[in-house]
Amino acid sequence: MTAANPASNGIRIPVEGMTCASCVNRIERYLRKTEGVVEANVNLATETATIRFDPAVVDLEGLRAAVEAAGYEARIDRAEATGADALGGQAATVEIGYAARPPVLATRSAAAETSPAEAAPAEASFQERHLADTRRRLIVAAILTLPLLGGLAAMTVAPFLPTILADPWLQLAVATPVQFYAGWPFYKGAWKVLRHRSTDMNTLVTVGTSAAYVYSLAAILFPDFFRAAGVVSGEALPLYFDTAAVIITLILLGRFLEARARTHTSDAIKQLIGLQPRTARLVRDGREIDLPIEAVVVGDIVLVRPGEKVPVDGRVVEGRSAVDESMVTGEPIPATKALGDEGIGGTLNTSGSFRFEATRGGRDTVLAQIVRLVQDAQGSKAPIQRLADAVTSWFVPAVLAVAALTFVAWLAFGPQPAFNLALLNTVAVLIIACPCALGLATPTSIIVGTGKGAQHGVLFRNAEALERLHQVGAVVLDKTGTLTEGKPRVTDVVLADGASDEAAVLRLVAAAEAGSEHPLGEAIVRFARDERGLSVPPADDFDAVAGQGGRATGDGRAVLIGRPGFLADRGVDASGLAAAAEELAAAGKTPVFVALDGRAAAVIAIADTLKAGSAAAVAELHRLGLQVVMLTGDNEVTARAIARQAGVDRVLADVRPDEKAAQVRKLQAEGRLVAMVGDGINDAPALAQADVGVAIGTGTDVAIESAAVTLMSGDLRALVTAFALSRATMRNIRQNLFWAFAYNVALVPLAAGALYPAFGVLLDPMFAAAAMALSSVTVVSNALRLRRFRPPAVQGASPRSQREVATARA
Repeated sequence: MTAANPASNGIRIPVEGMTCASCVNRIERYLRKTEGVVEANVNLATETATIRFDPAVVDLEGLRAAVEAAGYEARIDRAEATGADALGGQAATVEIGYAARPPVLATRSAAAETSPAEAAPAEASFQERHLADTRRRLIVAAILTLPLLGGLAAMTVAPFLPTILADPWLQLAVATPVQFYAGWPFYKGAWKVLRHRSTDMNTLVTVGTSAAYVYSLAAILFPDFFRAAGVVSGEALPLYFDTAAVIITLILLGRFLEARARTHTSDAIKQLIGLQPRTARLVRDGREIDLPIEAVVVGDIVLVRPGEKVPVDGRVVEGRSAVDESMVTGEPIPATKALGDEGIGGTLNTSGSFRFEATRGGRDTVLAQIVRLVQDAQGSKAPIQRLADAVTSWFVPAVLAVAALTFVAWLAFGPQPAFNLALLNTVAVLIIACPCALGLATPTSIIVGTGKGAQHGVLFRNAEALERLHQVGAVVLDKTGTLTEGKPRVTDVVLADGASDEAAVLRLVAAAEAGSEHPLGEAIVRFARDERGLSVPPADDFDAVAGQGGRATGDGRAVLIGRPGFLADRGVDASGLAAAAEELAAAGKTPVFVALDGRAAAVIAIADTLKAGSAAAVAELHRLGLQVVMLTGDNEVTARAIARQAGVDRVLADVRPDEKAAQVRKLQAEGRLVAMVGDGINDAPALAQADVGVAIGTGTDVAIESAAVTLMSGDLRALVTAFALSRATMRNIRQNLFWAFAYNVALVPLAAGALYPAFGVLLDPMFAAAAMALSSVTVVSNALRLRRFRPPAVQGASPRSQREVATARA
């Protein structure tokens, strides 16, 4: 395998013919030894191979050849270019698979691309054809197996049935289509790997059923030989057509149920794809026209009316509305959108109309990136799967060896008819061994888990992030923008004795600060205009002193704003407000003194306030047994005040941006896995240093790129959801692996006849086939239980009643 190349491409190829974990290991082995391949992961649940490769060394045909050399078929013909290459960048990613592709928004200058409306049906039709073929073969096998079982019953428990059902030639005629039509996929798969001197699940089924069929055929053609050999009791011939037919029928039934269940594992991806509308209402040359989504160009003005979906990403240029973004961010309350606000394609406009300018198209839309990230995570491999991979690499050869030993042991030491019993027990061993369950145990849970995460606004970059998060012992939270709102706002207004009313003071202060670019000044103006609805008069003669304060004239009155020393230098005594200012400072707020016409008027407290759900989220993280650490560059007083409000365990204050990664390393040195949660550019090194980096989706692209997990909303309660989902998924995987291993460990010896000497118990090959089919279905069904995952109810969160949600959505 070639060393990692930063310019390497990615591709996801559908692979046909895989049936078990042995197939996965074999394909990965062939791909990884191909020159130019950087990384290869094969997923049995999605039947895809995700490959990173150097296009300068190997091309798509070379990858196809590697897969086919392993004995399987690679569907390169369904590849489509995506990623940066489709947008004019350097890197390219070709993504194909059973999951529907990310939505595409074409631009007039871009090359033609496949829309989701075209891509999704193509992928679905492939699944449907595969499922229909299995269903057709299953129906034929079931219908023809019934008379074979009737013949068995006529000779044993139901002598009233027509004896013709037990006729050897009739059984041969009925069993042959089951063996070679219904069972053809097993022969085809076994032959493909046999050509390359290998074995897989199809080998076990083919050898087992063929042995029973050929033995029965030989008994019909050469009955005298069998009678002379002493393997025939009375006139009845030793026919096992029913055994072979029932085995094929039950395994086909298991594969059909498994395939149908697996179609539900990617429901979350399908729902995300379904969010993308197919048309958009554009305003061109003063006219409103409806056009396909592919016709939207960056810069187009798009009109969205009540009840319609936002077609593309953009920025509001006219109007105001409430948009339901819950399907993307997980937030239940619709977000208000006004002039300058960003909109996400696929979200639902609930109330007013607005116009916005399209800013993102093609693979760069938020929805497309989410779909792509989820698909990448579903195609990746969790570290816990290495155990199953190690076992399955020798599983099928080991089963063949056990079957051979079973045959020899029964033939040498078994009671009469020894040959018949040796054959039946050998067939039972071959049929009951199931590497399928081992191969499905991890990827099915990963697919459902990452899909559920996307539905709740939590995006995992890969399966390793999903696994490692449940092992984390300490969570480091950046303060600004993560625990807090990330923008200062006015929290208190304390008037001096004899001062005029609060509204009058705020109007004049806002007027003085209207020309200021200082964040504290902007916070006062925003509070007066937006939160209090006050009209701000114009101000004259504004003058600012850096780090001290400013002065201006508004409505004919002299306004001073700043530190107490700034006011004292201008003859203003603010000592009457000193006690209130000290109390506010102790709470982590910044006091700003105000004087009007030379007299102290008020002190205004400004703080970067705690987010509504932060304290509740920290409490829930504690309940999950996690240590919570706050990391910030703020001073100790402010940091500890916020820490007290949030309830965090430990405060690391006065930390410069270049020191954050070092602080994470110190925590890791204490022996715990550390998750770092941040949103800014200065958090990126710490996110990369942490065992699991978690980015707030409302933050910068640099932070998100550095993180293994992304929370689409700014609410820390989504972090609780991420931890709960990681733990639920890993618990589900362990259950799957336990049952997959326990099944094989317990039933293979039983099929070999281990209980016969003590209890006289033998396992009929028909029951072995039923058990084998049930094992895979059980694993997939258990993984699908994750679809019922619900985020934990965070106690103490700001209440949002059903009535509030319903009112907001209305």
